[in-house]
Amino acid sequence: MPTPEPRQHFASDNYAGICPEALHWLLQANASGHQPAYGDDGWTQRVSDGLRELFQTDCDVYFVFNGTAANSLALAALCQSYHAVICTPVAHIETDECGCPEFFSGGSKLLITESDGAQARRGKLTPEAIDTLVTQRSDIHAPKPKVVSITQATELGTVYSVEEVRAIAAMAKRHHLRLHMDGARFANAVATLGCHPSDITWRAGVDVLCFGGTKNGLPVGEAVVFFDRELSADFAWRVKQAGQLASKMRFISAPWLGMLENDNWLRHARHANAMAQRLYAAIHDVPGVRVMHPPEANAVFAYLPRAVIDTLHGQGWRFYDFIADGGCRLMCAWDTTPESVDAFAADIAAACAAHA
Repeated sequence: MPTPEPRQHFASDNYAGICPEALHWLLQANASGHQPAYGDDGWTQRVSDGLRELFQTDCDVYFVFNGTAANSLALAALCQSYHAVICTPVAHIETDECGCPEFFSGGSKLLITESDGAQARRGKLTPEAIDTLVTQRSDIHAPKPKVVSITQATELGTVYSVEEVRAIAAMAKRHHLRLHMDGARFANAVATLGCHPSDITWRAGVDVLCFGGTKNGLPVGEAVVFFDRELSADFAWRVKQAGQLASKMRFISAPWLGMLENDNWLRHARHANAMAQRLYAAIHDVPGVRVMHPPEANAVFAYLPRAVIDTLHGQGWRFYDFIADGGCRLMCAWDTTPESVDAFAADIAAACAAHA
């Protein structure tokens, strides 16, 4: 009998494997014989130039193993130990990075904005929230705000418009703050907006972007892109000290070629977004399901009854229910199939009907 296809899950886009285009260039790099180590190889140079071409600017590019390192080291490059970083209550740097930004910056404090406003409930930062935090205190006894950090797409699956990023950047500039963008799902945000990637980054006022590739089909590795090159002075030493300098760097960088070719990074993100829209369309009217908001990237956030969550988990479906009161994140990936979406949606509907 043929082996059944492994079930796809909706817990994280990290569950997905390597996309074919990235795997092709990983194997090409492996077949290229001996190459210089620590990023001095031709593959890394080629990809760095490709990212400069993508963003249409002469930016500095560094590769690290994961998003936590990308965010933490980028913020550490922007901060002294007595500085503070402004972010939302749901920011990944606040909730899921084990104090890493504070550790690598030598103690910079994260200043968390309010959580009750309409935009805050959608995971977004606003210029007004930034202004409130910055002007709250200016005495020597409080850490000095230095950086604003936003996530694109946000941890709640929403997307900042170009205008929203510009407004945040303008407020940051008004208070002499730098702007960092956690772009773990940057590709999904660009796919939603339909804009040029430069329009949502340096042209909008972003100083440094952590461009995620792992969640979009790469085997490993994120790119830290400094649009203000002065800010990356000595960053290579920071990467080395943090244990993030890969000796065989070509195996992190070369797969990016497969993403950059023919805009595969954008095509995969569009597909993941489309699967989230398909899932939303299938479940948002199901009795017992309350969707938080229509998906803007590659995730559906919905409240499900506890009995329904337990039933689905018992059936083998994997997804996170980390939001209070039954809030679930249902995440689609570059390889999510319509058949997987339909099967999951059918089981959600059946479980809701059974526990009505």
